[in-house]
Amino acid sequence: MKYIPSDIEAKWQKYWDEQKSFEPESGHEKPKKYILSMFPYPSGRIHMGHVRNYAIGDALARYWRKRGVNVLHPIGWDSFGMPAENAAIKHKLHPKKWTYDNIAYMRKELSALGLSFSRSREFATSDPLYTRWEQKFLIELYEKGLLYRESTKVNWCESCHTVLANEQVEEGRCWRCDSEVIQKEMPGYYLDILSYADELLEDLKKLEGKWPQQVLTMQSNWIGRSQGLAFTFELSEASRAKLGGAFEGFEVFTTRPDTIFGVTYAALAPEHPIVKALIEKGALDEETAKRITAIANMSEVERAKQEKEGYPLGIEAIHPLTGQKVPVWTANFVLASYGSGAVMAVPAHDERDYEFATKYDLPIKRVIEGGDLPYTEPGVLVDSGEFSGMKSEEAKAAIIQKMEALGKGEGRVNYRLRNWGISRQRYWGAPIPFIHCPECGLVPEKEENLPVTLPEDVEITGEGNPLESHPTWKETVCPKCGAKAKRETDTMDTFVQSSWYQFRYATDPVKWERTGIDKEDARYWMPVDQYIGGIEHAILHLLYARFFTKALRDLGYHDIDEPFARLLTQGMVLKDGAKMSKSKGNVVDPDALVAKYGADTARLFILFAAPPTQELEWNDSAVEGAHRFLRKLYDRAVKTTPCEALPTIDHGALEKNEKEARKKVYEALKKGEEVYTERFTFNTLIAACMEALNALDKQKNEAVWQEGMWVLLNLLEPIVPHIAWELSDRLFGRENFGIIEPKEEVFVADTIGMGVSVNGKPRAQIEVAPGASKEEILKIAKAAVPKWLEGKTVIKEIVVPGKLVNLVVK
Repeated sequence: MKYIPSDIEAKWQKYWDEQKSFEPESGHEKPKKYILSMFPYPSGRIHMGHVRNYAIGDALARYWRKRGVNVLHPIGWDSFGMPAENAAIKHKLHPKKWTYDNIAYMRKELSALGLSFSRSREFATSDPLYTRWEQKFLIELYEKGLLYRESTKVNWCESCHTVLANEQVEEGRCWRCDSEVIQKEMPGYYLDILSYADELLEDLKKLEGKWPQQVLTMQSNWIGRSQGLAFTFELSEASRAKLGGAFEGFEVFTTRPDTIFGVTYAALAPEHPIVKALIEKGALDEETAKRITAIANMSEVERAKQEKEGYPLGIEAIHPLTGQKVPVWTANFVLASYGSGAVMAVPAHDERDYEFATKYDLPIKRVIEGGDLPYTEPGVLVDSGEFSGMKSEEAKAAIIQKMEALGKGEGRVNYRLRNWGISRQRYWGAPIPFIHCPECGLVPEKEENLPVTLPEDVEITGEGNPLESHPTWKETVCPKCGAKAKRETDTMDTFVQSSWYQFRYATDPVKWERTGIDKEDARYWMPVDQYIGGIEHAILHLLYARFFTKALRDLGYHDIDEPFARLLTQGMVLKDGAKMSKSKGNVVDPDALVAKYGADTARLFILFAAPPTQELEWNDSAVEGAHRFLRKLYDRAVKTTPCEALPTIDHGALEKNEKEARKKVYEALKKGEEVYTERFTFNTLIAACMEALNALDKQKNEAVWQEGMWVLLNLLEPIVPHIAWELSDRLFGRENFGIIEPKEEVFVADTIGMGVSVNGKPRAQIEVAPGASKEEILKIAKAAVPKWLEGKTVIKEIVVPGKLVNLVVK
């Protein structure tokens, strides 16, 4: 019979669908595995990155099902977001129609790959039912004090007409549209992720060895915990007068209190209230004020790329320990979002401060013994009053203690992490469920009125927020007093949706109307045993999902600390050395690939071409090679007599090539255990299966063929499920889909190969019995090298058991 992938794949996909083969059991008695690949944005078509991600997850899910484990392997759609609005403008379509049409098409594409997803647990994050529970969580977080609204300077993308979190600004540009990001003062909603900063940092230890170290390091650095001294620089009397008495001083934070005696200037962020006040009072010349304002309007990322720039403010601060006056500058490297937006500058012991001081000819004072300036390492203090002679660590503690005793400062912990701004000024997102009442202020919507859904009668033009300009949608009444009020028109950052979806999948769909997260189901299924996705989500999604998990735990929805027990970050799929993109013209269409070769070939190639964590370079000839292997596997079924159990084989009675075939088959079985449970290097397993099939081809024993195909089809089913189900059904009634124990007798060698050397030079190879005596080994060795012994006397015989024989002659 000829291998026709389209017929086989359609047959088994129909069967799996009708039989609901991949639905998890509702009971909680059996051992479980929760295998989750990051869900896709419904852009319209899947790409090869999707194929790789989902082939990896599917292989693991199918493996564990065959082990009798209760497997949850769901899929859904991360369906809110700007691309839908952009498509609406371009194609004159409603974002909802564009989104759900894309979901329908992509669902067929994923199905055509034979992916074993649960159908019953599929949802889109734009579904009203999903929004209902999400809005309820948000209200509860507000009531717990973890959500608040305030007006701050935000990252604003003019092209997307929305606010961006710091994490969504990449090199001064919007992560979605690549437009330049500017700073804008706006009210918005913030989740207090900083309340969980210590726990987020501490719990990274629980993930060591289970998550890639690179991801753990990135998260640790992003949280950026630092301990140090916070204190107030009091302004001089003349400086206070210059500011009209509005400011007494400003707070700074330093992680190096041991260098406090080396302060020669202080620097404020361009956005600092003191700087603003000086500009408003006309205390700075027009050109300086203009330049400072321009710096303040730059994003933090953009400023970080600029050369150090600053301006003297004409005011002075008083050093808290020496009483000396210190000039105050504004500098572009000081950020309003970190600490208090002000720093003490110690140019002798900080590279940034040194660079600035050198540029502007400011004093430099050494207070730590050591090498060339700037000397940034710890050391022994000098010229530091009573603390001179102390080592840095001792001095840090002593100086903090002194400042606290004087009432001038305190030891404090700071973070690089900022609270998560979730407000977005766009239409296609989950509405933030709050109401602005002129009498009561900010009021949450009543639970019985959830979900707050989007109006469908909108026109997406790309100008402003359609919810703001809608004639009636925002008009409502206050849930508290009944007065006329206005609905919040901001929608949520889409990362909110992907921060809790893992819990929604874990909740039995029969409960979806009653609850957002079922605690018993979460207790059984969570955490996700294996999570799979791209390294690009190391900070944004993964950090937010960890935070949301902890926040929902504290709201009582579940009792776990971390959402994802193990994380695999798969590499990108490249072609011609570059990431696939339409603009580069190097895209490979998965639909065309499946149509030409079949889904199993696509899956086999994508898992065979490279280990999953490494980049994969597309190779057309390797795709052909994968297809040839499947044709060969299919053709070899004719050599296998159908049976319903593993045949009993007397290994000792077999020929050498038959024994070798069995050995290769069971080597592949052992490799499978290691690959599916620990290493995920599917390429090595596929190579072992190819070797085993080649070894089977070199012998003709019917029972060995039966056994070989029984094992190989079991091993390959997670990777190439359609052909494996077809042949296993035909040959074995699928009885081979279970746990197969290795046969240890196949690894016991009949003979052992040994090298024979004469005077240290290799001359021959011999085969000896495993238990052969030294005398027997020497007899066989000498018989193998007669011409090198002729006319010679053996003066020494060296036998290294299992390895070599060396005969010394003269």
